[in-house]
Amino acid sequence: MNEQAVANAQVAKSEWTELQRDIAGQLDPTAQSSDWRDWQWQLKHSIRDIELLEYMLGKCFSSQEQEQLRRTVAKFPMSITPYYFSLIHKQAYSTDPIYLQSVPSSLELETHSEEMADPLAEDKHRPVSCISHRYPDRVLFYVSNACAMYCRHCTRKRQVGDRESKPGRDDIEQGIEYIRNTRQVRDVLLSGGDPLMMDDEFLDWLLGRLVNISHVEVIRIGTRMPVVLPYRITDKLCRTLAQYHPLWVHTHFNHPREMTEAAAESLAMLADAGIPLGNQSVLLAGVNDCPRIMRRLVHRLVANRVRPYYIYQCDLAEGLSHFRTPVGKGIEIMESLIGHTSGFAVPQYVIDAPKGGGKVRVMPNYLISCSDRHVVLRNYEGMIVTYKEPDTYTPRSCEGGCERCGLDPPESGAEELDAIGIHQLLTNTETTEALVPASNERAHRMH
Repeated sequence: MNEQAVANAQVAKSEWTELQRDIAGQLDPTAQSSDWRDWQWQLKHSIRDIELLEYMLGKCFSSQEQEQLRRTVAKFPMSITPYYFSLIHKQAYSTDPIYLQSVPSSLELETHSEEMADPLAEDKHRPVSCISHRYPDRVLFYVSNACAMYCRHCTRKRQVGDRESKPGRDDIEQGIEYIRNTRQVRDVLLSGGDPLMMDDEFLDWLLGRLVNISHVEVIRIGTRMPVVLPYRITDKLCRTLAQYHPLWVHTHFNHPREMTEAAAESLAMLADAGIPLGNQSVLLAGVNDCPRIMRRLVHRLVANRVRPYYIYQCDLAEGLSHFRTPVGKGIEIMESLIGHTSGFAVPQYVIDAPKGGGKVRVMPNYLISCSDRHVVLRNYEGMIVTYKEPDTYTPRSCEGGCERCGLDPPESGAEELDAIGIHQLLTNTETTEALVPASNERAHRMH
């Protein structure tokens, strides 16, 4: 055995903990340390049924609990990687944040009047089967309906894991054609499911097709693999992804305990491949609805070269009421971050508005009041100050004639977009003076 092989064996041995050996042995008596770090082995031995879950937890649910859990799994599938299962504290599993995110609950069968199967109206914004186009210059590209682990708080519970909704090669080709023919699309987000459930060769083919579309400026991949199956991040995968810059990866850490050595190693591999990393957390009752927990999480993220991007308010998807917090809890968390830690460690708190309204940023009120000469502000300490507006500013009137403007004209590439929404009311090139909802009764009466 050469020196490198010896070194690799020593590393593998050091990472083959007693807990991991026990869990792997329960699932596969022949398992070796190399199997534990094999992402395909992890997927093959994922926990998907209630009987195996009981065996692994060392607990026997009551007959009523078993029946409720079976009904839940029949509607919303369960899949937990051995790696992620190893993070559960079994002594207090019922309140453990890892357990709550991965193990089904009968509460998921409770549907309240405000909840919807498709809360973000993604299906209504699909020009083709695997593209959702809600924003002017970017699209969501559904390339997989499978995940390494089925998060219990998933907003797409209606389709993730459903064999009927698995995109085929023809669907993906159709999505590529839509992007090619829609020139305003400059940003493509690969999502699903988890795009990294696809093998490296398919990712190589897909990314190669997208980067050859002239108006596509950036590609993003949304994945939870560094959290639930960090061994999926291999040298080969990183070499594949590194061919297609500018490429971004957004992952989904919800709790600081998810930042293990293996997770940190996977993030380092991606960052070393030159891939910018972001994180999107979901605010979940009983998991991370605590300012101290969130602060610890964002600090661990930035220490591992991951920029906290979003904290999402939990969506109004079916069966998620037990996870939802008041919006005030999110505001409290933001108050604990802004000014109390580095600015680049502070994510944006957003509500993905129901019925396709898109992401709405929600912030504490730092602008107290204003006049034509002064703005009254308050800072994170509660200090109230005045900022004086300039006396000498000459308003710049934009009328769309960039060639006559002293500023740089727009670069060639993605097509310029017409102003819509609030921006439409602010631009001088539009005559629109009001945005009136189609259902406005007063407008109907006037007509």
